[in-house]
Amino acid sequence: MKKLPMIALGLAGVLTIGLTGCGLGSGPSGNEDSSPTDGQVKGEITFSTLQLKPTFTDYIEGVIADFEKANPETTVKWIDIPFQGAQEKISTDAQAGTLPDVINLNPNFAQPLEVQGAFVNLDEAVPELREKYVAGAWDAFQVPGEDGSFGFPWYLSSEVTMYNASMFEAAGLDPAAPPTTYAELFDDARTLAESGASAGFTGMHPALENRFITDLGRMGVPLMNDAGTEWTFNTPVAESYVAELAELYQTGVFPSDSLTQDHAKETEAYQAGQIALFPSGANFLSIIEENAPDIAETTDVGPQITSEGGPTNVSVMGLLVPKSSKNKATALAFAEFMTNAEKQLAFSKIVTIFPSVTEALDDPYFMDDSDGSVESKARRIAAEQLTDAQNIVPVQFDDRIKAIVIGKVQLAMNGDLTPAEALDQAVEESNAITGK
Repeated sequence: MKKLPMIALGLAGVLTIGLTGCGLGSGPSGNEDSSPTDGQVKGEITFSTLQLKPTFTDYIEGVIADFEKANPETTVKWIDIPFQGAQEKISTDAQAGTLPDVINLNPNFAQPLEVQGAFVNLDEAVPELREKYVAGAWDAFQVPGEDGSFGFPWYLSSEVTMYNASMFEAAGLDPAAPPTTYAELFDDARTLAESGASAGFTGMHPALENRFITDLGRMGVPLMNDAGTEWTFNTPVAESYVAELAELYQTGVFPSDSLTQDHAKETEAYQAGQIALFPSGANFLSIIEENAPDIAETTDVGPQITSEGGPTNVSVMGLLVPKSSKNKATALAFAEFMTNAEKQLAFSKIVTIFPSVTEALDDPYFMDDSDGSVESKARRIAAEQLTDAQNIVPVQFDDRIKAIVIGKVQLAMNGDLTPAEALDQAVEESNAITGK
């Protein structure tokens, strides 16, 4: 099975694009709601993806060929954009009103243009389709405080908890009972760290940049107000969480050099046998197997860590149709075709992703783990938790906000700020940016 390029995964909140200050073209090719004269599915459209060539050329071209066969009067021109320079290209195309007829974006990429009214409102154009998709994935392309949703969910990523079962057993923990809540996670991590002190491993890695704000959301902390205009995460629950992170770091449950390290370093630490718990996307199982087969041999999986009764997180990639398209009928039909159950299931069988259409998630490929493999178990767990998953991280959590928040939390974990001071300062400084 192929590994999806990390750039294409677009893990929500990781890849952002600075289009907020861009004005959309106001001339004939701007964001007016132009439509084909007869609304029929025919004619040529352009379809743009983010760095899927050459790995998935055969798959994408196959879907295009099937669509053109089913709709003989259509032609789909596929354009693949390298990630390097994508920000500038999308910004330029948006200003000129020359965005492709169907464009592949994640919610962070899409949001600045959604706010400016660049895309067709699917709740108005194709309202009957909403019920076919995972609700949280469809809602990921909403604008806070406004009605409507603007993107067909395409492929999804859902975190599971990978763990070293041998380390669990050595620490006296049940290797068949991984933690499912934050309370269980931190208790197990403490036990593992104590057990591993002489063996050279510890409990887990904080990976703050990748996980902190998502953790707060999974704990039920209100990250922003309903309008998406103010950050609100300086709550007692968040304060207790930061205090626990500080205690875990200062007592050695986290590696001593992990405070400023990211997800890549966490991956390396797990593969090196230095930590026992590794929450991440199921696609990382194949990476572990390739790079550290001895660790893969003892790796098992459990569900995504969340609070008692709390939400699970989903990362989303989608397909959007700009209002500037001269052939929206064909563009909408193609986006629906590309994201239908049959095509998404086929995509999921060549790369570790998950479909956004609930019919595909019910397929035995995701539900049957009777072969006993950890990969099948991970697929089943991830697919089951997608039903009620949400895109937790607000699209406003861009690199500027992330740097502020993570920087303050690092200071608290190091003992230079109290948890309350860190969160209050993070909220105040973040709102100074978001409120502009």
